[in-house]
Amino acid sequence: MTPILTALAIWLATGVLCLAFAKRPRLVQVIGPAGAVLGSLPALFAASRALLCGSVWTLHLPWPLPGANFVIGMDAISAFFTLPIVLICALAAIYGREYLRPYEGRKALGTSWCMFNLLAASMLLVVLARNGVLFLLAWEAMSLSSFFLVMFEGEKTEVRRAGWTYLVATHIGTAFLLVMFVLLGQPTGSLDFDGFGRIAGTPALASLAFVLAVVGFGTKAGFMPLHVWLPEAHPAAPSHVSAVMSGVMIKTGIYGLLRTLLWLGPPPLWWGYLLVAIGVVSGVLGVLFALAQHDLKRLLAYHSVENIGIIVLGLGIGLIGLGSHHPLVAALGFAGGLLHVVNHAIFKSLLFMGAGSVLHATGSRELDQLGGLLKSMPSTGATFLAGAAAISGLPPLNGFVSEFLIYFAAFGLLGASGIPVVLAALAAIVSLALIGGLAAACFTKAFGTIFLGEARSSQAEHAHEAGPCMRAPPILLAALCLTIGVTAPFVIGVLKPVVNQLAGTTDLGDWTGAAALPLAVVACVGVGLLALFCILAAVRAMLPARRMTNEAVTWDCGYIAPTPRMQYTASSFADPLTRFFGAVLGTHRKFSGPRGFFPDSASYSTETPDMSRERLYKPVFIAVERAMSKFRWIQHGRLNLYILYIVLTLLALLTWKLGKS
Repeated sequence: MTPILTALAIWLATGVLCLAFAKRPRLVQVIGPAGAVLGSLPALFAASRALLCGSVWTLHLPWPLPGANFVIGMDAISAFFTLPIVLICALAAIYGREYLRPYEGRKALGTSWCMFNLLAASMLLVVLARNGVLFLLAWEAMSLSSFFLVMFEGEKTEVRRAGWTYLVATHIGTAFLLVMFVLLGQPTGSLDFDGFGRIAGTPALASLAFVLAVVGFGTKAGFMPLHVWLPEAHPAAPSHVSAVMSGVMIKTGIYGLLRTLLWLGPPPLWWGYLLVAIGVVSGVLGVLFALAQHDLKRLLAYHSVENIGIIVLGLGIGLIGLGSHHPLVAALGFAGGLLHVVNHAIFKSLLFMGAGSVLHATGSRELDQLGGLLKSMPSTGATFLAGAAAISGLPPLNGFVSEFLIYFAAFGLLGASGIPVVLAALAAIVSLALIGGLAAACFTKAFGTIFLGEARSSQAEHAHEAGPCMRAPPILLAALCLTIGVTAPFVIGVLKPVVNQLAGTTDLGDWTGAAALPLAVVACVGVGLLALFCILAAVRAMLPARRMTNEAVTWDCGYIAPTPRMQYTASSFADPLTRFFGAVLGTHRKFSGPRGFFPDSASYSTETPDMSRERLYKPVFIAVERAMSKFRWIQHGRLNLYILYIVLTLLALLTWKLGKS
């Protein structure tokens, strides 16, 4: 427990120091990242020891807050979620030191690094808390610190809009969590986690708590249609913050849902069906909306929704396996979902860092303003390509492993009895296949438009590679993508204590052995193909040195002066797919075709607004605003009248309380 307390102390202390030295931004640029990295080391040690050695501990400290206890603890699930938190926070801090260098003239830099370290500490406290009040306080600290990080460039209108959208969404989710914790604490009158299990004896209350958890934690995780804050907040935040928020912060929602499942007893089958449905909708719609985007960071934000859908698919299959008495299926489903938590943290952080490097070099996130960057940014291009292949689920990278486990589990349910179970398995298989294909198309568009072809703007033409602090973290993350992929038979063994705790039993069969053999075959074939590619590339690189080469322009279809405008744009590349799914996406198209024998201009562009935001939330909030505007007469701007309102409210509450007693 000492390493954990040390980590929290380092993060909090360095955060306070960043505020104290806010007028000295260069010093803050040292204290903030150094504190983030140093705090991660003891937490990484404690989590690794707990996960590998099976050590479990709980710490009670005196806390004078009424109705609450300061109780933290580490078990397999807490340790598992701690690992990506501390790893990504440390690498993002290293990256952020150089990324924020152009902002060293701003006093807001001290606040930003303070909030970054507070975010790291609060996320760690969320996965360690063992009391409802402590959990909610840590949850609120996490929400507020990330809000201030999103608002780093609050002078921009779109950033302010994104920040307030996030703040409203996260507090709506917190309201559901507050009701859930009150419900869980009723049987014992205590909000300590140890007593929450008593609600399992009342199936109706357990189901209500499960639904509240799905909404409350799903808002933070980004379940569709509770995701509307993600496409707004991730592009607005600095790129290293986007990496942390997308890579690990939204996973605290998954952690909260899993922790809730441990309290609610044996799951009925409909819980699994609900999670599978959420996973299918989030995964498919997330990747479809990503495919229609032209802003690189917005595209990546929708892929967070997609991958959360994949995680929830695995967890849903696991719950169905438990409920239908298929322990092997349950273990594989849980293992796939859990491993995808880590895998997504790695490759999504990598991709956001790549997007940040592109933005840093060109000043633009618009795909159609980029192009040809692989020549000037080879390291960024190579690592972005690795992340793109991993998120598309291609072997031998890590994304393939977790998706393979979910596939394996879903195919295992096809032989089960019961039509609903089989239909859920089929939905998972079909949606995973669709998600994988669309993700590959989306990142083909993204990588090709950004890094291949010719520069579409002067900024892209004069782009330069990022510095070492911005190159090293993506390289390490790309190496982790490959390492997890090729060592998958051994990696899944690390998941065993987490899967056993989540399933509530150790009698799950030899699921690691069942998955190890096909994963080993795929890893060997993948490594062989990778080695062959490297050999051919090396041979190709040596050939020009031995012979004369001539350069000539490619056939230009009769054009005398071809320009970068003749390349595929992001809109035109994705157009066949966005048209096919047009009824779902609601894409708006603007087309001005060439006219005459010698046309001098033509244009084609698309815009795809968020379906949930436009068709669900916007009408509701407009209606609420209209209804509440009728009560504006209450506001007169007089302080004494407002004090009277407070006094009358207190008197009403006292009267109600005395009447009950």
